[in-house]
Amino acid sequence: MHGETRLPRNGREGILFLLIISIISVNTIAPIITGLERGFSKEVYLDTLKIIPFMWIIVILSVRLIAGPIVGKLIPKFVGQSDGFNARILLNTLLNVTVLSIILSIIGTWVGTKQISLEPFKNFFHIWPRNFGIAFWIELLVAQPIARFAMKRLHARQGRKAESVNA
Repeated sequence: MHGETRLPRNGREGILFLLIISIISVNTIAPIITGLERGFSKEVYLDTLKIIPFMWIIVILSVRLIAGPIVGKLIPKFVGQSDGFNARILLNTLLNVTVLSIILSIIGTWVGTKQISLEPFKNFFHIWPRNFGIAFWIELLVAQPIARFAMKRLHARQGRKAESVNA
């Protein structure tokens, strides 16, 4: 997928892409999950805003250190040469959200309750499917399309700039 305008082409763009996705994800997924756990109210939302910076750091580290390497090894086992962009993106999103939702269903509970306990393991099969579903649809319909649109716009601007220099 070299030359694909909807994806980052270098490390700097990769960081921007990750920042866009993670900021959107943490600011939507965490409040929705917390609201479902504790009820939707102004107080619950304000409490959620207090943990979002911590969750954002955890998400970034989890993506870079855990999900990225795991998904990077799995993708080639499932993707064929003839698979198109959308199929690759869907599989990548599915695998990333699966790994991250497993990790964050546990760690997120610890951060939200401000204590490490066995609670997320006891309730894992109750909370994980819900968390996965919320995260998957936010990623698929909101975060990923916005980040890909930003990359496409960035690459279009770079292309126009290169054309004007060459002209």
